Amino acid sequence: MNFTTSTLDFSIQAYQEGMNPPVTKPNPEFLKDITEQGMRDLLDRFYMGLFDSPIQNIFPQTKEEMKIAGQHSADFFIQICGGPKYFNQNRGAPKMRERHAPFRITPHARLHWLVTFEEALQPIIKNKLSSEENIQSFWNYLNVFSQWMINSKD
Repeated sequence: MNFTTSTLDFSIQAYQEGMNPPVTKPNPEFLKDITEQGMRDLLDRFYMGLFDSPIQNIFPQTKEEMKIAGQHSADFFIQICGGPKYFNQNRGAPKMRERHAPFRITPHARLHWLVTFEEALQPIIKNKLSSEENIQSFWNYLNVFSQWMINSKD
């Protein structure tokens, strides 16, 4: 892996109301590189970041509940990256739009969500735990997936 010149692009695609762009799953190698525990650590960092974010109000209100939500999310991301189907086994079919319907998710909230995820990815980048290609693939998935979750105007 050559990280001397980063090619990572964390730009955020503009949201267009009523448009649901096609979602491409991340490269399965991302999970192989960082391991299941690495994914759990990533989601723990992410959810703890959300706990201190401007959109914390749409998430669990205690750190303990937030950690549990992070592990459910880790199950989802492990599964979406080609790992065991923990989410299906423990929570049923993902149906993420349906699961998020009770929460007001705006384009503005999506931006905070993505920025927090980028911050959570930094140790993976810094410690070169995966290739830039695999990290980019994961980011690209998040970028599009997050558009699908928007269910409210700002």
